[in-house]
Amino acid sequence: QELAAAKKVLSEKKPAVVIGTHGLLSHTVPWTNLGLLIIDEEQRFGVGQKEHLKKMRASIDILSLSATPIPRTLSMALSGLRALSIIATAPQGRKDINTVVQKESDDVIKQAIEKELERNGQVYIVSPKIRNLSMIQEIVLGLVPSARTAIAHAQLPDEELSRIIHAFDTQEVDILISSSIIENGLDLPNVNTMIVWNAAHFGLGQLYQLRGRIGRRSRQGFAYL
Repeated sequence: QELAAAKKVLSEKKPAVVIGTHGLLSHTVPWTNLGLLIIDEEQRFGVGQKEHLKKMRASIDILSLSATPIPRTLSMALSGLRALSIIATAPQGRKDINTVVQKESDDVIKQAIEKELERNGQVYIVSPKIRNLSMIQEIVLGLVPSARTAIAHAQLPDEELSRIIHAFDTQEVDILISSSIIENGLDLPNVNTMIVWNAAHFGLGQLYQLRGRIGRRSRQGFAYL
């Protein structure tokens, strides 16, 4: 019903702001007077998808936003084909994330978790492979038996995943062991330590996005890759 109502407004050429996913690129969306396109998380859209919208109207204005600019965007900016603005000032009170890159170590993992729990914080542990999450949970509980842990990944039913994220948000869970599903959208100020398992299996852009899930307020964030 909401989709039908949105399409009706667009077909009537009424002034409107439409917010949606890449589903807005569908040929069934009746754009009649598109003037401004704002793309958030530009790195998640393919060239073909963006070119499709440009073809709808020659005079369309496009503002692309990204914390991790893709090579094509950087190349076009450096060659003068498109304008690039950089916001380099962090939000007030935000601290740079302390990032450690090293070999996997039980001692480092134990110390990192205990340090965060001692300041009443929470921890993300991220793995590139869903099948490894249960194994990581066993290791973590062996190192820090008192920790309350939960596993989250995209293959869980929506209701169960929502329940787990809510429990983590309300601090009923100390450590969320997850896939890269947490890469975007989570803004939990009490979670300020992240351990990325097998970090070399993630792309640099992914690691940048993952690390951005911590240090969201004034508390120092620690990322262990």
